[in-house]
Formats: sequence, structure tokens, C-alpha cells
Amino acid sequence: MTFSTVKRAISRIEPISNPNLEQWVRRRLDMLTKPPGSLGRLEDLALRVALIRGEMAPSISRKRMTVFCADHGVTAEGISPYPSEVTRQMAANFVKGGAAISVLCRQLGIECVVVDAGMLGGSSEGVVDGKIAEGTRNFAVEPAMTRAQAEASIALGFSRVVPLDLLGAGEMGIGNTTAAAALLAAFTGADPADCAGRGTGIDDAGLARKADVIRRALSLHGPDPKDGIGTLAAVGGFEIGAIAGYVLGAAASRTPVVLDGFIACSAALVVRAICPAALDYVIFAHRSAERGHDRMLAELGAAPLIDLGMRLGEGTGAALGMQLIDSAIHLYLEMATFADAGVSGASS
Repeated sequence: MTFSTVKRAISRIEPISNPNLEQWVRRRLDMLTKPPGSLGRLEDLALRVALIRGEMAPSISRKRMTVFCADHGVTAEGISPYPSEVTRQMAANFVKGGAAISVLCRQLGIECVVVDAGMLGGSSEGVVDGKIAEGTRNFAVEPAMTRAQAEASIALGFSRVVPLDLLGAGEMGIGNTTAAAALLAAFTGADPADCAGRGTGIDDAGLARKADVIRRALSLHGPDPKDGIGTLAAVGGFEIGAIAGYVLGAAASRTPVVLDGFIACSAALVVRAICPAALDYVIFAHRSAERGHDRMLAELGAAPLIDLGMRLGEGTGAALGMQLIDSAIHLYLEMATFADAGVSGASS
């Protein structure tokens, strides 16, 4: 798929506003055997999915989590305690079923697909080969990727969208919390020290080095926050670009897409710069414990579903969020109304 094809598709994305459908769904929710609004945000979720799908009775039976994996040249700056080969090793672990995301997807009935968007070395059996390049370049000294590569990463993610009921997006990539923090600083103007977190467990010296690397990169490249693709190319990652494309593809197909934590949500900043209406189709799963995620969520106007102090990535928070959405739809569709159950409603 070419980026020109993606551009044509996203030009048709519209906000999910549908007053007639919203009124119908709200009326049904209020007719269910419960006090109005007593299921709280589960009711909001049911309404949101119905509006995204444009359906009074949306199904959530077919669910897929796509985990995009890539490596980062900025690891040359010593911003991670783990070597880059861990990315490829963990991708193999996902496929074999031994990772946290593998366990959750099995438990929750979510198909899990692992995509190589730009890992170093060859892909393991069972990993979809979408490699843009052997990792990004070190954005502390040169742009992470060319503009053409940034566009290719978005096209890759767009191409991985399939006509299912609910999609989730996760990631794996040693060094990608640095890329996500750099994108946050670039798009918002926030101080890199407030954006950079401990990632996979760096110490205080490593944290200061990480913030300094981002500060130097932004000074070197001067990315324009209005240019989502250019900013992605300057300091982003292939897996982040792929998640941005995945969101755009989901919006183009009117499919709800659940984003994981800090890294996955950095892709939403890219999406906002390219096609703000596409964010209507995104459900933000959880509040990561990674520093900077609060600022990122506030910037996106997002209220995550859960806050469990998680910061693993992989799509783990998104999988749990997908289960909440599944429950919300089951409640909305399967609860009896007061009339069906012969239960007296509130007196007027």
C-alpha cells in the first residue's frame, strides 16, 4: 500500500457525531433495569462504540491486537539498560505465547498478531514481515528516518487493519520510550525533563542523559509540530508510525481502536497532526506509570479507562481495555428493559 492511497482514504474520515443514533442508544440505556447512568463509563463506552460503528447493536465478537515491533538507533546514546536484540527476542516470545500480552490475549479471546516494522536482524517464524529498515537512525545526530520511511511506516500500519469488530494496538522496541518522549516534547513544547521517564528501568544518571538526548535532538532538527510526518521522521520510530497508520486505517473503516500506554499514545499525537477527526475512533486504555503520560493524555483530551500503575507496553493495557469494552456492549445488548422484565421503573 502506498501513502497516496492512505491520504485518499483519510480524506474521507469524519467525526462520529450522529445525533439520531446517540438519542436512540441513550434511550435504550435508560430503559435497562438499572438507575439511569448507574453503569457509569461503561454506558459511555457502549455509546461510543455504537457511534463509531454507526450501528444500534454493534458486535464485539471479533477482536485483534496488533503488536508493532522496531528498533531505535538512539540506543547508541545509552538511554536503555537493555540491548537492542531484546526487541527481536521478545517478538519471538509474543509468537510463542510466553509474554504478558500473549497470556492476556489467550484469556480474553483476542487474536494477537506481531508485526516487524523495523527490527534489527531477521524476523522469527510467525512474525509478519513489514520491515521498513533495520531500525531507525540515531536521532541525536541525524533524523530518525527519511520522510519517505515515515510515510511507509504509516502505510504499513494502515494496511494491517482488517474488518473486525474491535482492534487494539501495542508495541515493542528497546529505546522507544525515548522516541515517545521526544514526540511529546516536539508536539507540545514541554520540557524534555518532564517527558522522559525511566522506561525499562534506567537510574537517575540515565534519566538525565535521556532528557539531554531529547533536548539536543529537538534543537538539532527543529521539528514543526504542525507537520506530523516530519516530526515523526525527525524523532519517532517505525512502530510508532505504524500505530499512527493503524489508527487512521481503523477510522477509515469505522472500527474502534484501543491504544495502549505511553508509546502507543504518542502515535495519537502524530494522528492529530495528520487527521484530527481520526481520534474520535480511538479509545485510550490506561494511564501509564511512565512519566509524561499524564501530560500526553491531557494534551489529547483523553480519559483512560483504567489506572493500574502499569508501564509494560506490549498492548497489555489495551487488552484489558478491550475486555471492558466487550463487557459494556454485552450489558447494553443483553440486559432486560424494565418493560421486558416486568420491573417497575422510577415514578415520574
